[in-house]
Amino acid sequence: MEPGHNHVPSECSRIAPVLSRIGDKWTILVVMLLGEGPMRFNELRRRVGGISQRMLTLTVRGLERDGFVTRTVFPTIPPRVDYELTPLGHSLLTPIQHLGNWALQNIALIEDAQRRFDQASGQNAAARSPVPAAGMNVSK
Repeated sequence: MEPGHNHVPSECSRIAPVLSRIGDKWTILVVMLLGEGPMRFNELRRRVGGISQRMLTLTVRGLERDGFVTRTVFPTIPPRVDYELTPLGHSLLTPIQHLGNWALQNIALIEDAQRRFDQASGQNAAARSPVPAAGMNVSK
């Protein structure tokens, strides 16, 4: 939002699903990888690492539905499917890269703040129950 922009609840309800999609852990990784060029499903899955076939399918379908990715099926046996960023998907690369760079530049400050908070609240690392990031497997 631009400075001085008025808060319009109806706009927030339209934007929230988009921000949820592009803020998802898997979406960020998929968009970054597809920024290198078109990729087949299994290559994308190997490169992402740790993602289930179902989760990758849901992620690329959502990205396709939102206009960030195109899916091309080639009539071979077995069928070959390539995924590629659209111009809209390519426009998302810059903000994602800026956010990643910001995180790298500030991770030490964030971790320091977390340690101070945990010490002040009497928590230790073993006692904390962090909220997992989207797509993370937290089963023990």
